[in-house]
Amino acid sequence: MATPVLVGLGSNIGASVDVLDQALAGLEALSGPGFRASSLWRTSPVDCPPGSRDFVNAVALLVVDSTGPEGLLKDLKAMERHFGRDAAPVRNAPRELDLDLLLFGNEERRSEKLTLPHPRAHARRFVMVPAAEVAPDWVWPGVDRSISDIAGSLVTDERLHRLRRAAAFMGMKGSDR
Repeated sequence: MATPVLVGLGSNIGASVDVLDQALAGLEALSGPGFRASSLWRTSPVDCPPGSRDFVNAVALLVVDSTGPEGLLKDLKAMERHFGRDAAPVRNAPRELDLDLLLFGNEERRSEKLTLPHPRAHARRFVMVPAAEVAPDWVWPGVDRSISDIAGSLVTDERLHRLRRAAAFMGMKGSDR
């Protein structure tokens, strides 16, 4: 059975735009038809160590058939390692690539390794604004509001600047764009 999945992407070390482009291609390879990616956004760091650089963020909508959330999480962690990410000694430390499993269908679960939906994503503009580009009508489990409604109502001091619209790098496998 095909399950829609949202994955958040972020990078603030190295050539972040190139890293996200490559990571999006990798995520598309994990997806069946229906893959979509948001624009790339330059965003201010949130809950990061002092002096952290701005991030480049995006959100991808994947459609997966067989892997459960734990299997997909394992694939995401492997992709992070491929791009040079190690276990950070400081929470929210700068990183080459951060991939967060935001939603896996409408599943809600809490385990030592995985919480669904992502517990802080719905309160962060750097996640919800790009998510609204790819899944505006998806109702966030536990909040019971659409992603576009959440994104439009968030009041934070986060700074977001669109670097590139989604159409500039979309049109990959299985795409009708």
